[in-house]
Amino acid sequence: MSSLDVITKDSEKISLKLKGVPLQYANALRRVCLNGVPVLAIDTVDIIENTSVLPDEGLAHRLGLIPLRTDLSKFNESDKVLLVLDSGESEETRAVLSGELSSEDESVKPVSEKVPIVQLAPGQKIKVECYARLGRGTEHAKWNASNVAMLTDTDKDDEKILTIESTGALNPEQIVLEGVQEVSRRVVEFKDMINNIEE
Repeated sequence: MSSLDVITKDSEKISLKLKGVPLQYANALRRVCLNGVPVLAIDTVDIIENTSVLPDEGLAHRLGLIPLRTDLSKFNESDKVLLVLDSGESEETRAVLSGELSSEDESVKPVSEKVPIVQLAPGQKIKVECYARLGRGTEHAKWNASNVAMLTDTDKDDEKILTIESTGALNPEQIVLEGVQEVSRRVVEFKDMINNIEE
C-alpha cells in the first residue's frame, strides 16, 4: 500500500513522506518537480533603449532569470504576457530592480521586487518590452519550478522523504500536485507506446 503524507509545509518549501512508492517513481516525481512543471519566464526581450554598461544580451539574460508568479489555471503554452520596464533617465547612480517591471496581467509579476537587474549611472536609462511564456526547466533553467528537489532515505525500508523548495512561481503544493499529474501522464504515454510496438 503506497501513501504520500505531508510532513511540513510553508509558502516556500514542502516535505512529504513517501511510503511504498517504488524508487523509480519517487525519483521521476523528484525530477518532474524540479524541471517538468511549467512556469512563466521572460523569453523574448525587445530592447528599445539601453545606455547602461550591460550589453543587450546580458540585460535580456538577467530579465529571463527573474522568477514570475504563475497561475497555471489562466495560461496555456501558447500564451504570452507583456511586461514593460522604463527606468527613465537616471539622475544618480542607482540599481534598477525587478519591482519596476509592470505587467499587462496583474497576476504575473516578479516573485520578489528586489532582484537587481542593472546598475545605472547618471544619464543612463533602459527601456524594454518583455514577453513571458510558459516553459519547462528541461528547456532552460529559467523555467525550473523548484530550486531544490531532494529525495532522502529514512531508516525504514520502503520510506523516503521528498523535499521541494519553490522558486516562488508556484506554491510548493501546486508543484507536487502538477508533478504527480505529469508523471501519471508520462506513464500512460509510455504504456501506449509499448502497446503500439506490441501490435
